[in-house]
Amino acid sequence: MNQLPILNPEAIAALRSLSPEGDASFLRELIDIFLADTPKQLGSLEAALAARNQEGVIRAAHTIKGSSGNFGAMQFAQVAQKIESFGKANDLAGAASLLGELKEEYARVAGELQQLAAGA
Repeated sequence: MNQLPILNPEAIAALRSLSPEGDASFLRELIDIFLADTPKQLGSLEAALAARNQEGVIRAAHTIKGSSGNFGAMQFAQVAQKIESFGKANDLAGAASLLGELKEEYARVAGELQQLAAGA
Protein backbone atom coordinates (compact mmCIF):
# COMPACT_ATOMS: atom_id res chain seq x y z
CA MET A 1 0.00 0.00 0.00
CA ASN A 2 2.62 2.53 1.07
CA GLN A 3 6.20 2.55 2.24
CA LEU A 4 5.94 5.11 5.00
CA PRO A 5 5.82 3.95 8.62
CA ILE A 6 2.45 4.57 10.26
CA LEU A 7 4.22 6.77 12.83
CA ASN A 8 7.64 8.33 12.36
CA PRO A 9 9.80 7.17 15.30
CA GLU A 10 11.73 10.46 15.25
CA ALA A 11 8.51 12.45 15.69
CA ILE A 12 7.51 10.23 18.62
CA ALA A 13 10.96 10.65 20.18
CA ALA A 14 10.67 14.42 19.81
CA LEU A 15 7.28 14.37 21.56
CA ARG A 16 8.70 12.17 24.34
CA SER A 17 11.51 14.68 24.86
CA LEU A 18 8.96 17.44 25.58
CA SER A 19 7.79 15.75 28.78
CA PRO A 20 8.48 18.06 31.73
CA GLU A 21 8.58 15.05 34.08
CA GLY A 22 10.88 13.06 31.84
CA ASP A 23 8.40 10.19 31.68
CA ALA A 24 5.77 9.05 29.21
CA SER A 25 2.76 10.74 30.83
CA PHE A 26 2.96 13.79 28.57
CA LEU A 27 3.11 11.62 25.44
CA ARG A 28 0.10 9.62 26.68
CA GLU A 29 -1.76 12.88 27.27
CA LEU A 30 -1.00 14.07 23.72
CA ILE A 31 -2.14 10.72 22.33
CA ASP A 32 -5.38 10.92 24.34
CA ILE A 33 -6.08 14.41 22.99
CA PHE A 34 -5.40 13.29 19.42
CA LEU A 35 -7.60 10.21 19.77
CA ALA A 36 -10.43 12.31 21.23
CA ASP A 37 -10.18 15.22 18.79
CA THR A 38 -9.47 13.56 15.45
CA PRO A 39 -12.80 11.69 15.18
CA LYS A 40 -14.52 15.04 15.79
CA GLN A 41 -12.48 16.59 12.98
CA LEU A 42 -13.32 13.66 10.70
CA GLY A 43 -16.99 14.22 11.53
CA SER A 44 -16.64 17.93 10.78
CA LEU A 45 -14.99 17.08 7.46
CA GLU A 46 -17.74 14.64 6.56
CA ALA A 47 -20.44 17.17 7.50
CA ALA A 48 -18.71 19.91 5.50
CA LEU A 49 -18.53 17.64 2.47
CA ALA A 50 -22.20 16.74 2.80
CA ALA A 51 -23.12 20.43 3.10
CA ARG A 52 -20.76 21.35 0.23
CA ASN A 53 -19.05 23.77 2.63
CA GLN A 54 -15.71 24.50 0.99
CA GLU A 55 -14.27 26.45 3.93
CA GLY A 56 -15.31 23.74 6.36
CA VAL A 57 -13.60 21.10 4.24
CA ILE A 58 -10.40 23.12 4.06
CA ARG A 59 -10.41 23.89 7.79
CA ALA A 60 -11.06 20.31 8.94
CA ALA A 61 -8.53 18.81 6.52
CA HIS A 62 -5.92 21.38 7.55
CA THR A 63 -6.47 20.61 11.24
CA ILE A 64 -6.19 16.87 10.64
CA LYS A 65 -3.04 17.38 8.57
CA GLY A 66 -1.38 19.42 11.31
CA SER A 67 -2.22 17.18 14.22
CA SER A 68 -1.25 14.02 12.36
CA GLY A 69 2.04 15.61 11.33
CA ASN A 70 2.90 16.15 15.00
CA PHE A 71 2.95 12.37 15.47
CA GLY A 72 4.78 11.72 12.22
CA ALA A 73 1.69 10.04 10.75
CA MET A 74 2.82 11.10 7.31
CA GLN A 75 0.54 8.94 5.16
CA PHE A 76 -2.47 10.21 7.14
CA ALA A 77 -1.19 13.78 6.81
CA GLN A 78 -0.67 13.35 3.06
CA VAL A 79 -4.24 12.21 2.48
CA ALA A 80 -5.50 15.16 4.56
CA GLN A 81 -3.26 17.46 2.49
CA LYS A 82 -4.78 16.11 -0.72
CA ILE A 83 -8.28 16.73 0.65
CA GLU A 84 -7.28 20.24 1.69
CA SER A 85 -5.91 20.88 -1.82
CA PHE A 86 -9.10 19.60 -3.42
CA GLY A 87 -11.04 21.88 -1.08
CA LYS A 88 -8.95 24.89 -2.05
CA ALA A 89 -9.59 24.06 -5.71
CA ASN A 90 -13.32 23.82 -4.88
CA ASP A 91 -13.26 20.19 -6.05
CA LEU A 92 -15.40 18.78 -3.27
CA ALA A 93 -16.11 15.60 -5.24
CA GLY A 94 -12.36 14.99 -5.37
CA ALA A 95 -12.09 15.68 -1.65
CA ALA A 96 -15.00 13.35 -0.92
CA SER A 97 -13.38 10.58 -2.98
CA LEU A 98 -10.53 10.46 -0.43
CA LEU A 99 -12.69 10.33 2.71
CA GLY A 100 -12.63 6.52 2.88
CA GLU A 101 -8.85 6.44 2.55
CA LEU A 102 -8.53 9.12 5.24
CA LYS A 103 -10.69 7.08 7.63
CA GLU A 104 -8.65 3.94 6.91
CA GLU A 105 -5.43 5.80 7.63
CA TYR A 106 -6.90 7.18 10.86
CA ALA A 107 -7.79 3.65 11.98
CA ARG A 108 -4.19 2.56 11.37
CA VAL A 109 -2.76 5.60 13.18
CA ALA A 110 -5.19 5.23 16.09
CA GLY A 111 -4.23 1.57 16.50
CA GLU A 112 -0.53 2.41 16.59
CA LEU A 113 -1.06 5.28 19.03
CA GLN A 114 -3.16 3.09 21.34
CA GLN A 115 -0.38 0.51 21.39
CA LEU A 116 2.18 3.22 21.99
CA ALA A 117 0.18 4.68 24.86
CA ALA A 118 -0.25 1.26 26.44
CA GLY A 119 3.49 0.64 26.31
CA ALA A 120 4.60 4.19 27.00
